[in-house]
Amino acid sequence: MATEAAENNEQPGSPESQPNKRRRKKSIVWEHFTVEPVGAGCTRACCKQCKQTFAYSTGSKFAGTSHLKRHIALGTCLRRKEEKNQLTPYTPKNGATGSASNPPRRRYRGSPYTPSIPFDPDLCRQEVAKMIIMNEYPLHMVEHPTFVSFIQKLQPQFNMVNFNTVQGDCVAIYLREKQDLVKQLGGIPGKISLTVDMLTSNQTLGYVFLRGHFIDSGWKLHRRILNVVMVPSPHSADALSHAIGVCLGDWGLENKLFSITLEKYISSDTETGSLRGYLSMKNPLILNGQLLIEHCYAHVLSSIATDALSGMPEIINKVRESVKYVKTSQIHDEKFLELKEQLQVPSSKNLILDDKTQWNTTYLMLVAAMELREVFSCLDTADPDYKLAPSADEWKQIETLCIYLRLFYNAINILTGSSYPTSNLYFHEVWKIQLELTHATTSEDPFISNLTKPLKEKIDKYWNVCSLVLAFAVAMDPRFKLKLVEFSFTKVYGEDAPNYVKIVDEGIHELFSEYASQPALPLTPAYVELEGGENDKTEEPLQATSGGGTLLSCDDDLLDFDAFISEMSSSQQTKSELDQYLEESLLPRLQEFDILSWWKLNQLKYPILSKMARDILSIPVSTVPPESVFYTGSKELDQYRSSLRPETVESLICAKDWLQYASAAAAAETTPSNALVKVEL
Repeated sequence: MATEAAENNEQPGSPESQPNKRRRKKSIVWEHFTVEPVGAGCTRACCKQCKQTFAYSTGSKFAGTSHLKRHIALGTCLRRKEEKNQLTPYTPKNGATGSASNPPRRRYRGSPYTPSIPFDPDLCRQEVAKMIIMNEYPLHMVEHPTFVSFIQKLQPQFNMVNFNTVQGDCVAIYLREKQDLVKQLGGIPGKISLTVDMLTSNQTLGYVFLRGHFIDSGWKLHRRILNVVMVPSPHSADALSHAIGVCLGDWGLENKLFSITLEKYISSDTETGSLRGYLSMKNPLILNGQLLIEHCYAHVLSSIATDALSGMPEIINKVRESVKYVKTSQIHDEKFLELKEQLQVPSSKNLILDDKTQWNTTYLMLVAAMELREVFSCLDTADPDYKLAPSADEWKQIETLCIYLRLFYNAINILTGSSYPTSNLYFHEVWKIQLELTHATTSEDPFISNLTKPLKEKIDKYWNVCSLVLAFAVAMDPRFKLKLVEFSFTKVYGEDAPNYVKIVDEGIHELFSEYASQPALPLTPAYVELEGGENDKTEEPLQATSGGGTLLSCDDDLLDFDAFISEMSSSQQTKSELDQYLEESLLPRLQEFDILSWWKLNQLKYPILSKMARDILSIPVSTVPPESVFYTGSKELDQYRSSLRPETVESLICAKDWLQYASAAAAAETTPSNALVKVEL
């Protein structure tokens, strides 16, 4: 009979195998379970993987196999087998782990090694809204049948929200995060600078992006999107003024604006003049509006690089097609690598195809191809089908082009760092480009001079407008101060350098005077005056004890000393904090130098100047986020977001920016800083 039971895939020794019982149907569960007797007329099903037992029969009553199938479907045993040597299984407290004779009592049919997690529908809604915000998914995805089905399979108890509900959830997250940012902006000790950028849409609407840049009381630099303002007429004279007015009023920053950086292409001279007039009425302009920067650093350098690339399209296209020929065929790629080994070309670079909307990818493509030009020049001998190799003269022109593209590439890479760069970092890069292009335009090589002349015109315009602000910023760097300004101006202007240095010197002193005229900061002075005042009359006179023990009053004997101290203190105060700072020796140029930490340590020594430095170092020179600094395509809001209400668009964009910052800040807190700071004593 046991043989017959085995042939029918039934368990020997079980009631199904007895001759006086009806033969039961076969079940797949018996591939995973065995039946073991545990007493008179009582058996239990034992899992072959985890050895856990389940009720099966008691006398003539059978428990069936449904619960055994569920145990297999959960896959718990397979997971345990995979994780056995890696993880320690969860063990419930109070001896809840069961045995074959005493199985545990569980409230759900799941893994005995996973603690119970209560279902929270509100938390699920919030996570759906965050997912949409952070990944820029369409709000309507919550109504897509496939997504709804997917969520129901994960958690049948969750009722998927509709478009209107998830839109409200996203706005609620935006409002909650905005409250926190309002408190932070209300507590910053200095001023705030704005960048203004604009995206258009296929509906001919404009969306003005306003980002705030500021340094908090802990001397940390922040960058936040404050507003996304829809303007029906993007190129009207009042569009930017309206958007900036909305931002200042929304956040209560009417008296805290320090500088504005915008891009020339979104504002004509008329619009810029209108903006200056608006700001002069609504906000006290610093230095009569000279800190209104009309050119974006990233846009200027990208425009110059694009002009350089567009000057030799045929040669660049030859390189692009050559790279494409190699990279799009495995056979061609193998021949290329084989030839490279034969020629023993030392380059470790890999060929890449460029993205025409990202000029840095074209530069990197040219650099890699140029280092492998010997292989390309010989490729036609190994592969007769290849007929695209640039000539020797064309490779030389590409090499020259890459020399100047490298200047722009290195200069703009400052913006792509993990943290927001302070404004002192840009002066050196800009004046170096300006100087290199000046020399290049006078080259005897006609190719170099013709290539660089239009580039120099653009960098000259930027230098003439922005050099004052950039010079102010580098002057706040204790490693350079005005010495680097004097040095670089000598290189750039020659004999006329003293005139331009004087402009910077007078400008920074004028700016300091504006800060000095403001109410005194509540900081403890670095010295104590010894002059008597009206409040000193009730105090005991200062006395000293002589060697013989007689007390001598200082009122008569030290009057001359008091006068001497008072006179010396007055003479020391004739020099301002700015002059004292500029006259002190420069700090060593440490690569790990943290300028904000240095000013934080020296704010008691320079209470007024540190306040000015805080605002200057937070001036943004670029209006674009780090991920877009190399982008040369058209800047448009996508079609889906353009179809949403302006308030929803603003909520989605701002909330993503704020949530990303919160995540980055949390990660930064767990990462120790290794920045070295030179402390001035």
